Amino acid sequence: MIRKILGFAVMALVAILVFKIALALLGVLLGLAVAVLVLAAMGYVFFLVLRIFSPKTASRVQEVIKGR
Repeated sequence: MIRKILGFAVMALVAILVFKIALALLGVLLGLAVAVLVLAAMGYVFFLVLRIFSPKTASRVQEVIKGR
């Protein structure tokens, strides 16, 4: 009986450990995705401001990005 309880406790600890690792990885991936989205939004806003104040420079930046 004690062996069954001990086996269940070990299994529960392993499940908790796996669950914590999975959530940590999910948190890291979510954090990276949000960081990339924020940087993309900042770049987009910068490009829009550049397009408003200096359309010629904005077209040159766009050519560099597209590789022409």
